[in-house]
Amino acid sequence: MDGVLGMGGYAAYVWPAYGITAVVMLGLLITSLREMRKNESQLAALKQAHPRRRGRAEEGQS
Repeated sequence: MDGVLGMGGYAAYVWPAYGITAVVMLGLLITSLREMRKNESQLAALKQAHPRRRGRAEEGQS
């Protein structure tokens, strides 16, 4: 097990790289989720402020 975790003497470079990658990926996930929620709330506010207009496809259905 020490051989796997030691990675042939390169563990001092590999494990921090894995850690940094994990932190960056987690940061990207959190940022993306926050932006998505912000955009969804803005969209909901716009939909509420401007009632839905009938599109061309709906005009022929009446």
